[in-house]
Amino acid sequence: MKELFCTAAGLQRNTTISLMDVTGAMVSIDPTMPHNTEKSPYKVVPLSGEQLGDKEELFQNVLSQVAEQFSRAFRINELKAEVSNRLAMLEKRVELEGLKVVEIEKCRSDIQKLREEMASRSHSSFLDDSKKLTPRRDVPSYPKYHLSQETVEALRKPTFDVWQWEPNEMLSCLEHMYHDLGLVTDFSINPITLKRWLLCIHDNYRNNPFHNFRHCFCVTQMMYSMIHLCRLQEKITQMDILVLLTAAVCHDLDHPGYNNTYQINARTELAVRYNDISPLENHHCAVAFQIFSQPDCNIFSSIDPETFKLIRQGTITLILATDMARHGEIVDSFKQIVDVFDFSNEEHVTCLKMVLIKCCDISNEVRPTEVAEPWVDCLLEEYFMQSDREKLEGLPVAPFMDREKVTKPTAQIGFIKFVLIPMFETVEKLFPEIEEAMVQPLRESRDRYEELKQIEDATREVQKKKSENSTAGSERK
Repeated sequence: MKELFCTAAGLQRNTTISLMDVTGAMVSIDPTMPHNTEKSPYKVVPLSGEQLGDKEELFQNVLSQVAEQFSRAFRINELKAEVSNRLAMLEKRVELEGLKVVEIEKCRSDIQKLREEMASRSHSSFLDDSKKLTPRRDVPSYPKYHLSQETVEALRKPTFDVWQWEPNEMLSCLEHMYHDLGLVTDFSINPITLKRWLLCIHDNYRNNPFHNFRHCFCVTQMMYSMIHLCRLQEKITQMDILVLLTAAVCHDLDHPGYNNTYQINARTELAVRYNDISPLENHHCAVAFQIFSQPDCNIFSSIDPETFKLIRQGTITLILATDMARHGEIVDSFKQIVDVFDFSNEEHVTCLKMVLIKCCDISNEVRPTEVAEPWVDCLLEEYFMQSDREKLEGLPVAPFMDREKVTKPTAQIGFIKFVLIPMFETVEKLFPEIEEAMVQPLRESRDRYEELKQIEDATREVQKKKSENSTAGSERK
């Protein structure tokens, strides 16, 4: 994006630039930046070598801007002390080490990360942040894409490539799912309200590496494909289908990027509010139904109160089931009934729906390698962000989240072998049709990561021997 700005301004591609709005305020260059207009154009300001050379002045300017923003945004003594201490450390590095330009950029990056962490913590309360919960547009304006027949068919399969779509296109695909399953007609959903609701849903997913709107789309698309693959509309009610799809859409709303373990250990506002009991999942439910409480976003407005209560309870039950702390409990309950499963038994169907949303939530390895593997990178990035923060705050760090201990194969092998395959094989007993489309790809993924692990181990052993030989040679000399 910076190269595009340089080209547009007639500057060399490697020019260091700042982007200003009409008020002279600096604009962050990233994919989420607002569009400029003729009335409020952006201004590209190249930074000269002299400006870059004056490293201490540049750093102090950035420091003062960040300090001013923090001063306005936070009023909690604990946070102010933390910010002051960490910024003081960075300032001391400049004074004592005489940082070069490249190192100054690293400092600026550290400050940006700190700002994002503080913003993340400040957003832990959705009750105080009503802006996101308000639809951005009075009339939905994202383009209505015409989905080709090829896309419509692909959307029904687990092999669908979720990386090829922009947010507006994903919104149109989600809209198509509600129409295709007959939910718009059967529950008298206003199509314009459906659009507004989806836009508001999009706005209430944060830009985390993993738990973001694309993950929401990914989980919902897998649920949509399971509904078709297992012919669920022939076996359960349309209300069940509505709850399955809606819970998938809402299941990670406003996820802060730090899991329940962090929330509880750090004693965050969410953990305190929900008494350490599934704080994130409870928060996702609360945000979902606060959105539904807005008339412009209430896709259930035509449904009678009693039916709405059932939909609400069903949706909450499914979202709460996505807490991995309950994984063993939920899967074991399903194993006990799968051999005598009765689709007319409400408890059996509820248990099935809980397992289905769990399958969809952690189903990335069901997908083709080229679609699944980038999600591992995203998840590890989010894990490393959390473990770095836990180390900084003196909190316990899980080994599988520690960048110094985990690799992609070690992260995936155990999860696939002991979590994914047993759960999907249990579902396969009820729906044999998923064996080829879902269970077999999981086994292939397990085998691939085990091969990668063997290569990693062999490489590590060779390096170890080289190091030992080198040490021995030095000692003989």
